[in-house]
Amino acid sequence: MAENTYLIIGGGLAGASAARTLREEAFDGRVVILAAEDEVPYIRPPLSKEYLAGKAERSDALVEGEDWYREHDVELLRDRRAVALDVAAHEVVLDGGERLSYAKLLLATGASPRRLPAAHFGELDGVHYLRTVRDSEALREALHDGGRRVVVVGAGWIGLEVAAAARGYGNEVTVLGREGVPLEPVLGPELGAYFGEVHRRNGVTLRMGVDVAGFTGRGTITGVVLGGGEVVPADVVVVGIGAVPNTELARAVGLTVDNGIVVDASLRAGNDVWAAGDVARAFHPVLGKHLRVEHWANADRQGPAAARSMLGQHISFDRVPYFYTDQFDLGMEFSGYGDLMDDTRVVYRGDRESGEFIAFWLAGDRVVAGMNVNVWDVNAGVEKLIATGAPVDEARLVDGTIALDEVQARQ
Repeated sequence: MAENTYLIIGGGLAGASAARTLREEAFDGRVVILAAEDEVPYIRPPLSKEYLAGKAERSDALVEGEDWYREHDVELLRDRRAVALDVAAHEVVLDGGERLSYAKLLLATGASPRRLPAAHFGELDGVHYLRTVRDSEALREALHDGGRRVVVVGAGWIGLEVAAAARGYGNEVTVLGREGVPLEPVLGPELGAYFGEVHRRNGVTLRMGVDVAGFTGRGTITGVVLGGGEVVPADVVVVGIGAVPNTELARAVGLTVDNGIVVDASLRAGNDVWAAGDVARAFHPVLGKHLRVEHWANADRQGPAAARSMLGQHISFDRVPYFYTDQFDLGMEFSGYGDLMDDTRVVYRGDRESGEFIAFWLAGDRVVAGMNVNVWDVNAGVEKLIATGAPVDEARLVDGTIALDEVQARQ
């Protein structure tokens, strides 16, 4: 075992923010980041938003500038992969055959795009998946001249954000989704329909309730085949059908894996091993169950929490999941527990027709999720209502003249 070496496998936001926190907490041992990409660690939201739309520079997405790692004595090993892990010996085998010993290990290996099976869809030019900055650059190159027929497979967050960016460049855009309305699994039919109308008003064609059966083309994509045999013509196809956590290392050494690496509330996975970010399925003390969250805020929060836990601090990670999106003239922040949103009712503060409102999901008299649309500086108040679990007075909750910290039910 290498005394005082803290090794982080994963060069994304969770890993980089963990390294930063180790130094902020005055850890003076060796810190090593293994980054599978030949990139300085960056955040991913701009890849489907500002950067894809040509409104941000690549450097805007960096967690820290390249000089920061040298100045803080953090070894950033780029384009290097861990191919094997020996938990008992506290060693990692790298892709070049070298062995790297550690005292404590953080697995922040992220997730990979869920792919359509090659046996049915083949490998055609013009088909894009979006996960890395290079993916975003390739897609931006395909979109930025406009005038192309773009088909997006998947009506979730990534699909809708890509659709908005593609329309911004002047392309003809069709979104294909299996559900009745976009985002139905996460927002429900009413607010999913609201997002659908935003896209229709901006010229996006939505084909919902359809299955995708295959692609057409010889070498290059020409169309998407629907379940009934109809072919939707396409010059560019973007597939956004979810992500799969990268758990291969953990599974190979017998760590508990179940839709992610299973960790406790302190983000510990096993003997001197922690996990954070997209790959971690952490026990949430409020829910009383394990929860895996893929959004960037979770990586931004779990990375530092894991670092402090590795240093021996008491950590019980109980943050409310958070997400944001920008699509056309719609900006939104969402906080809440998706696992508690079944059998809830939605109430509104503000006017949906005006495009400025807050939606609250109520389970009885408690707020379990909230979404502010084009209303700003309120998310902290929304999150507090969710985190405290205090009963609210519905009439006060929907009254925009009453501050959010004054809507609790009076005893």
